Amino acid sequence: MRVVIQRVSNATVTVAGETRSKIALGLLILLGIEAEDVIEDIDWLCKKIASLRIFSDDQGLMNLSVQDVQGKMIVVSQFTLFASTKKGNRPSFIRAAKPDFAVPMYELFVKTLQFESKRPVSTGVFGADMKVSLLNDGPVTIIIDSKNKE
Repeated sequence: MRVVIQRVSNATVTVAGETRSKIALGLLILLGIEAEDVIEDIDWLCKKIASLRIFSDDQGLMNLSVQDVQGKMIVVSQFTLFASTKKGNRPSFIRAAKPDFAVPMYELFVKTLQFESKRPVSTGVFGADMKVSLLNDGPVTIIIDSKNKE
């Protein structure tokens, strides 16, 4: 499981011209799921994200979590996070989980993140053509892979 976390001043997800999710201060989380992922990946990532201190305190240091700043979150499914560009110029997405496995994992991730963070978590629409707009604050962008816990 892989996430790209962006600290945002605001973010919006639009599907078919209609706003699906909209937040002010918080996190936009792009989530990639692969077939080898397990519930422990979800638990570890959600605990990590809920406690991740990437918001600035009064001294301008990244010492505050999304909980501390009363932020909100949007989780967007992003199978392209597992793109392989090793051969040729057309990415392969063979490592990305198929929808029958990915959808329940995505839904469980959202519920677990909401539980761990005690903060609202909005979503995009799994598999839809989404338009995601954001104002990256910092910019702060963090990539975390549950298989490579760095």
